[in-house]
Formats: sequence, structure tokens, C-alpha cells
Amino acid sequence: MALFDLPLDQLRDYRPDVAEPEDFDAFWELTLAEARSHDLALEVVPVDTPLTVVEAFDVTFAGFGGHPVKGWLTRPAGVEEDLPVVVEYLGYGGGRGLPHERLTWAAAGYAHLVMDTRGQGSTWGAGGATQDPGGSGPAARGVMTRGVEDPVEHYYRRLYTDAVRAVDAARELPGVDPARVAIAGISQGGGVTLAVSGLVPDLVAVMPDVPFLCHVRRAVEITDALPYGEITQYLSVHRHAVETVFRTWSYLDAVNFARRATAPALFSVALMDQTCPPSTVYAAYNHYGTAPTTAQGPGAAVPGTRPTTEILTYPFNQHEGGQAHQVEAQLRWLRERV
Repeated sequence: MALFDLPLDQLRDYRPDVAEPEDFDAFWELTLAEARSHDLALEVVPVDTPLTVVEAFDVTFAGFGGHPVKGWLTRPAGVEEDLPVVVEYLGYGGGRGLPHERLTWAAAGYAHLVMDTRGQGSTWGAGGATQDPGGSGPAARGVMTRGVEDPVEHYYRRLYTDAVRAVDAARELPGVDPARVAIAGISQGGGVTLAVSGLVPDLVAVMPDVPFLCHVRRAVEITDALPYGEITQYLSVHRHAVETVFRTWSYLDAVNFARRATAPALFSVALMDQTCPPSTVYAAYNHYGTAPTTAQGPGAAVPGTRPTTEILTYPFNQHEGGQAHQVEAQLRWLRERV
């Protein structure tokens, strides 16, 4: 795959106007207030695994609508002190799998909560365990167009809310320092990470890796790749709904959450990535923290200033990005902050 998007010198300064509804903040305040009206219903059950130096726990908590959301907690065995925790969100179509599949953060001395993705978990990996009781109207395959003509009904309203509640749950976990919560994710997980970065003000670090769900309208216009292609397919049939669909996405576009972020962030981007085109990633990166709130937490930006940001660029990679090289960079970067 050759380079297809803007040249790097233009990407570094690319800060487009991305549609944002006037009631964006009110919409999400009401959404999260409704979710938090339900008891968190946190359950943490030890899991018998063949692992000897890592402990594993089956986690359940209440997400959007009070719906049960699953996860795995891993942490170094035999460590009694309260640890910083990394909450991880998953890529499109995947589920939490099995607890031994993601041991890097526990091996590095962190507690690690992997949030299952409601209604997904059947495209790759070892499967998911969380249902999506929320319904929607007509939709193309996948989840991009579930409820796409009304932001109240859209799938990602539910998933982003689950992700915020995962942070709430992480802070209640035994053996976790609630003041030291970092969030991370690849692709869809990176987009969800950015959403949470704008909805939770007191994080210590944010690590979106080749993030999806950014500058959605441009992505649909410049790539045929799935999952953005689901929106293209929907609009090829529902020809009347173009502006309605993109209005819904303005409530869900990760760029609009990134603007509100306050924690330091380490991004990554791949310049040959047609799944998450580089200009869409740079749109989120260049907008990140440009409108910080007054809320404060460990590592948060001073009001009126931008948080510290860094982006690692992989010029000859597609959507796989940096893979193990990016993970190593994240480990070193987070150690400096936690």
C-alpha cells in the first residue's frame, strides 16, 4: 500500500474544523448521569489459571443502562500494595478473550483491566462475553450504523458510556490506586480511549494507538476500507440521510472528545493506514487538549494550557502500526508518568 493521504509536513499542522453540536457537553453529561444512577454492581471473582506470577480475576460492572459488562483484571501475583491501573479498550470486532492473552501490563507491575466490548467479540480473537441489549433501526453490517439516525440510539453512545464506567470500576478494584488510572487502546480501542479522555478529567495518561472513530466524515470520504465503509454502504441505500447521519456522528467523533482531554497523551499513526487514515488521526492529535476543562487530577494540564502530547509515526506501516515497538514505547513513556 502506497502513501495516499496528505504528506507528513501537512499532517503535522492538520487541524480541521470538525462539526460539533452545541449541546455536545449537555448530551454527555445527561448520558453519564443516567448511567451513574445505576449501582456499579462491581463483582471481582478470582480465576483459576495456569499462570504463576500473574493473578487473574473475572470482573463484571454495570455499564450503559445498568447493563452488565465483563472484563479481565490481571496483576502481579503476591503484590499487596495499591498499584496504578491501565484500563484497555479493544479493537473492532474483538472481545476480551482469555486472561492469559494480555499479560504485558501486569508483567510490568501494573494492574490491568481489559474491558469487553458489548455486542462484539465474534470477528477475531478468542471471543467476547458481553451482550448489547440496546436496539436500533435498520443498519448495515457491523455496529457503525446501529442507531445512526439518532445519537441517543447509536451503539457508540452505549460503548463510550461502558468505557467511562470501566474507569469508575477500576477505581473501586481491590489493590488499585484510584488516583493513578491510565487508559489505552488500539484502533477502535484508541477511539474509545480518546472518548474517555474527554469525559473523565482526572486520568494520569492516555495512549491511543492508531485510533479509529476520528474525523469520521473525512474518513468516509477518503477510504473505502471497513469499518468506515459500513457508513458508505448505509448512505448508498439511505440517500436522504447524509446530513442526519453525520450529525449523529458529530456527537461521537473522537476529535470532539480529544479537544476536552486534560491528561498527557502518547499517540501513534501509520502513514499507509487506510483503515484509520493518517489525517484523521492527526486531526485528533492536533486538537487534543485545545479546550481543557478546569478539572484537575494527577498529570492534568493547568487550565488554559494544553496537556503534554507526543505522536509516534510509522511511515511504512498500514493499520498494524508499530505493534510491539509501540508497546515498548508505551511502557517506557508511562513509567515516567506513573
